[in-house]
Amino acid sequence: MVQTSRTLIHVGSLVGDQARAAMLMRLMDGRAQTASELAAVAGVSPQTASTHLRRLIDGGILSVVAQGRHRYHQLASSDVAAMLEGILRFSDPAPPSWPRTVAVDAGFLRARTCYRHLAGRYAVAIADHLLASGAIDAGDGSWQVTAAGAERLRMLGPPLAEVIERPARARPERYCRGCLDCTERRPHLAGLVGEAMLQSFLQQDWLRRIEGRRELRVTPAGQQAFRRVFGLRD
Repeated sequence: MVQTSRTLIHVGSLVGDQARAAMLMRLMDGRAQTASELAAVAGVSPQTASTHLRRLIDGGILSVVAQGRHRYHQLASSDVAAMLEGILRFSDPAPPSWPRTVAVDAGFLRARTCYRHLAGRYAVAIADHLLASGAIDAGDGSWQVTAAGAERLRMLGPPLAEVIERPARARPERYCRGCLDCTERRPHLAGLVGEAMLQSFLQQDWLRRIEGRRELRVTPAGQQAFRRVFGLRD
């Protein structure tokens, strides 16, 4: 009999429960949530939600940040987010066949959050543009921002400019890497650079969050900016 990792079994049991899976999918947009908010998402009582959350915290899947009287839950790390995104890709290996005429589906395919960075058709097109123009070099485990790329990305403003100007002392793959997009099946930009890029887009009102959803709305100003900076066509 093949030996099975107890850790693998344990993690699988943690994320495999329907209520916990619903909570984790809500947290995939990178924003922290209270226990009551997550209870509503999962359709369970506050007491049941607390039990689920405690298991996820003890298992290293979630972390908690206390602010005043409130406790906010979030994914413990980008590694957890990558694991969940990988499960989503595996569970739906066929190319998406959602009706693109439906507004919510079309928007989700166009632009959404993948934990704390941008995903979807726009994200992949941006990554393709940066790679083709030599702004970023793709390595095996990490991507590198070139000198010419650093100059271009700084022009997108804060906080991306600060991340480019003062690179954090992080693992190369944590600083900048490709992340396989679960609908486009090609990589988009992740890591600290990808996270800061999304924040820059949000701060400049090129993208707007939609409450309770991973989908991001592209504003008219964003459409013009993405066309001008990255050559994107909607």
